[in-house]
Amino acid sequence: MKFPARFRPFLFPALGVLALALVAPSVARAASQTVDSLAALKTALADAAPGDVITVKNGIYSADATIAVGAVGTAAQPITITAETIGGVEISGTQGFKVSEPAAHVIISGFLFTHAAGKISIADGASHVRFTRNTFVCPGEGAYLTIIGDDAQIDHNEFATKKASGPMIAVSGPGSQVARRLWVHHNYFHDFDNDGAAGAEMLRFGLLSSHRLSQGAGLIEYNLFARCRGVNDMVSNRSSGNTYRYNTFIDSPTSHLTIRQGNDCIVAANYFINTEGLRIFGDRHLVFSNYFEKNYIALNLGNGDIELADATESPSSSHDRPDDCVIAFNTFLENATHYQMSKRSGTALGATNTTFANNLIVGGNLAARIDGPYPGAVWIGNILWETTKYDGLPAESFTRADPLLVSNADGIRRPQPGSPVLDAAKGDFPRVEFDLFGRPRAARKSVGADEPGTAPAVAHPLTPADVGPHSELAPTTPAPTASAPATP
Repeated sequence: MKFPARFRPFLFPALGVLALALVAPSVARAASQTVDSLAALKTALADAAPGDVITVKNGIYSADATIAVGAVGTAAQPITITAETIGGVEISGTQGFKVSEPAAHVIISGFLFTHAAGKISIADGASHVRFTRNTFVCPGEGAYLTIIGDDAQIDHNEFATKKASGPMIAVSGPGSQVARRLWVHHNYFHDFDNDGAAGAEMLRFGLLSSHRLSQGAGLIEYNLFARCRGVNDMVSNRSSGNTYRYNTFIDSPTSHLTIRQGNDCIVAANYFINTEGLRIFGDRHLVFSNYFEKNYIALNLGNGDIELADATESPSSSHDRPDDCVIAFNTFLENATHYQMSKRSGTALGATNTTFANNLIVGGNLAARIDGPYPGAVWIGNILWETTKYDGLPAESFTRADPLLVSNADGIRRPQPGSPVLDAAKGDFPRVEFDLFGRPRAARKSVGADEPGTAPAVAHPLTPADVGPHSELAPTTPAPTASAPATP
């Protein structure tokens, strides 16, 4: 075994201690303990070993110094720091948890964080850190949670009522590499209102140009994003190779999910209801099986002002021309505008080689408007019904037919037997493998987000009862494990 240079001066003394330990009588140590002060918590953390469970007794604790976590567990025996009951331990004050190298396989669970914002982080070098079943209501500017280390899991938390600038979750990374294999699932993000100031994202994945080409391979799924009232971006993607699926975006009429920078992202099987919908820049994105209802602009294809190609640097305010993006098998219902490329003053490069295929468009005002260069476009297999204006769609790109939609108990309008959307898709789209409800697509695919068949596998659209600290809805997919982009 080759030891890192920084450890070599300590190697032989350490081996000597190990030899003594092997011949000395074993000393039992407690695997679980309960603490009732932050001082006792810090002492327990300093001595924590794989498999230990440190329980903090219910109460309010004011932190005036960082709660440093550097403990190292294993995948089989993580180190758990937990509240006695979910929400029963409040951490107030000016500081919070900082999980730093060499920390690994650490779980922080069940806390209510009301201390100053910007004080909880997973630092560079910490890995496999999980925050689960916590509530974040932190006053002041700054992120609720900053993530720099790899392989973090953020699940079943509530991120609530933020009014100052700074994202609820800010994902960064060392140098030009964004944090990798982040898994964010079953969280409830709600009520972000900072009067339109910058930095109002509920989730920001990357830092503009510095991370746009780095592969995050993140998986953002089964989250509920509700009532975001800040700048445009409810969720801002600024890195490459990330997947957003099975999320619900609702009641945020001034905010959208933005693929702001980065390439090769997947946006699939999400609900967008009464929002600004989805906006995309960058290359080779795949958008399918999404349900857009009563949004202002359901899908806004960016009008690029620069062609970055594979350049490593770009102005932070630039908008990369979308190239080779596929927008297919989505359902658009009663949106003011279903599909649009907006005008751009100054340099307007538009988008190239965009495929808009097998989408269902029903009601609303404007089917499509393309106000910029749009070379190499492919329009195929779309179905349109009762939309007021459709002159933005080439005549050969759609047929007009009543899709026979009926609202079910969940309020989602779905095609019934005999609908002309069934088995009507055109073209071969092998990467479109599942529908809005997580069911496999048939060999002959149907137009729109829904592939009627067996009972839905996904609880959708999500409600507050499905997510957050007290939800019983469990993960149905494993965490990302590869360095390549996550794929459905």
